[in-house]
Amino acid sequence: MKPWIAAGLALLLSGAGVAVPADAPSTFDNPVVWQDFADGDIIRVGDVYYYSASTMHYSPGAPVLRSYDLVNWEYAGHSVPRLDFDSTAYDLNGGRAYVKGIWASAFNYRPATSTYYWLGCTEFNRTYVYTSASAGSGWSRKARINKCYYDAGLLFDNDTPYVAYGNGTISVAQLSSDLTAEVRSQTVYQTPSSIGTLEGARMYKRGGYYYIWLTRPANGQYVLRSASPWGPYEQRQVLLNLPGPISGGGVPHQGGLVQTQNGDWWYMAFTDAYPGGRMPTLAPITWSNDGWPVLQTVNGRWGASYPRPDLPWHPVTPMVGTDSFAGSTLGPQYEWNHNPDTTRFSVNNGLTLSTATVTNDLYNARNTLTRRIQGPSSTATVQLDYSSMADGDRAGLAMLRDSSAWIGIRKDNGVTRVSMTDGLGMSTSGWTTTGTGTERASAPAGGGRIWLRVSADIRPGSGRTATFSYSTDGTSFTRLGPAFTLTNDWRFFMGYRFGLFNHATRALGGSVRVGQFTVGTP
Repeated sequence: MKPWIAAGLALLLSGAGVAVPADAPSTFDNPVVWQDFADGDIIRVGDVYYYSASTMHYSPGAPVLRSYDLVNWEYAGHSVPRLDFDSTAYDLNGGRAYVKGIWASAFNYRPATSTYYWLGCTEFNRTYVYTSASAGSGWSRKARINKCYYDAGLLFDNDTPYVAYGNGTISVAQLSSDLTAEVRSQTVYQTPSSIGTLEGARMYKRGGYYYIWLTRPANGQYVLRSASPWGPYEQRQVLLNLPGPISGGGVPHQGGLVQTQNGDWWYMAFTDAYPGGRMPTLAPITWSNDGWPVLQTVNGRWGASYPRPDLPWHPVTPMVGTDSFAGSTLGPQYEWNHNPDTTRFSVNNGLTLSTATVTNDLYNARNTLTRRIQGPSSTATVQLDYSSMADGDRAGLAMLRDSSAWIGIRKDNGVTRVSMTDGLGMSTSGWTTTGTGTERASAPAGGGRIWLRVSADIRPGSGRTATFSYSTDGTSFTRLGPAFTLTNDWRFFMGYRFGLFNHATRALGGSVRVGQFTVGTP
């Protein structure tokens, strides 16, 4: 443990106020989170910061991160416990919902009622509202509004709820006090053709002005300003084609603004960095004399580092490390590929995955559990007890996206072997399966327990690879199969994830037990 971490932890445990240790870093590096958390909305409640992000077809959805200094973040929970969106496709039961579900959505806190709100449009036709008294837990669905507030931003202005939304045509809606219906809606800005498209709305009020923060995908940021929520709005360009802080990555954009308890302003955007996804990226904001936000750059670009925010230090739970599945529930670092069948897994000092689907297509198999990959490179290792697998079962660890590969155990005709399989793929038109995989290498497996490992390089660019290996003792690992080349196409939106799976190809009844799941950096 670093000395300044130990010092901060001691202060926290003693109950004293936590000041920044003298030997703590005076700067921070971007991205502040090198994991896939896109379309973020960021807020402060008291001295605590929360960040919400898109998750598409993963469940639970709308993850919430927590920080005390805007730099060090931890998993807090999810705003959408289950993708309860009136379609069995989200259950991978007679349908699929890849690249649907939770896109850019709104997250905010209502001081008058001490309530957190999440609001998002799904499939371009309806908007859902979830609420909780706590940012990290206790969320439940409150309302469904039969209108799409596309890429919404939520503002409570003297406790009146407003939503800014739209693509190209930007509108503002006033919602009922309980956020279950619309009171009024009005178009407030039409994006000129010279700009193209503006979306990703966030709405703020500062100094008597209303601001609508808008992105031009995927290389620009603009802001509208008016003395009334209903306009008319003036427009300013905040950034365009600004070089980003991740080598080979895109222009930081979208995201939102937050003011610290000290009065400083910061902008948390994301940077496209495929094949890993879209990474939260932080920069300070100042305000011009005439009341417009100005991004602070470093040598004409978004800074790779900045002076650390002037905020107290507070320890957080690392976003990587080893999980032994203690207790009876999964931690907030996990999300399932679509809604899980809750009768087919259990957590009790280990994770038991019973087969939930009979299929030869991993993309159709329920209960694949995912964790985000830590960039720029990291390794996932799982300890797997496969002694209760049934004939025809497949269990293992995948590099999961629209082009996938895995290492795992195949059991056929009573014989088990460890296999490296690639060639799993989906079409970018409709996300239908185009390949169910080809075994590229295998080795005999016996004894009922194995360690599976995937090492992934997710730096942005083409030609990045993942490699697969296994061990019978958890110490000495043997490489299996060729390197797997990752796709950096953006159209799946979500980046690669580590995916832990167990599915049947013949009949249900088998299971595996996962003793540990580790994500570590070199």
